Amino acid sequence: QERLEESGGGSVQAGGSLRLSCKASGFRWPINVYCMGWFREAPGKKREGVATIDNDGSARYAYGMEGRFAISRDDAKNTLYLEMNRLKPEDSAIYYCAADPYGYCGSPTRSEYPSRGQGTQVTVSS
Repeated sequence: QERLEESGGGSVQAGGSLRLSCKASGFRWPINVYCMGWFREAPGKKREGVATIDNDGSARYAYGMEGRFAISRDDAKNTLYLEMNRLKPEDSAIYYCAADPYGYCGSPTRSEYPSRGQGTQVTVSS
């Protein structure tokens, strides 16, 4: 059974940093085949894509994320990462990792994927 398990969320002050991890298991094909990404959801706000990384390692970011966030993957460890720096209160949300067996992710603003995790809460206080 496919599973994506996020970790690393928490509470930080504005300007702080967090590193999210997402461990993949049980996928039909090796994880290095998959497009992977992060999206987030906050109360009262529309679900929002954050970043994507293709199976060849090409990374893309939604507007306002590049320069503060960095997505990476370690396929040998079946793990996806999201390094978040200079966090702002408006970054507060549940962050989800996701996977798509089509290796090219397309737009970094996508928030729909065939597989997604349960999410990890990120809270940024001012």
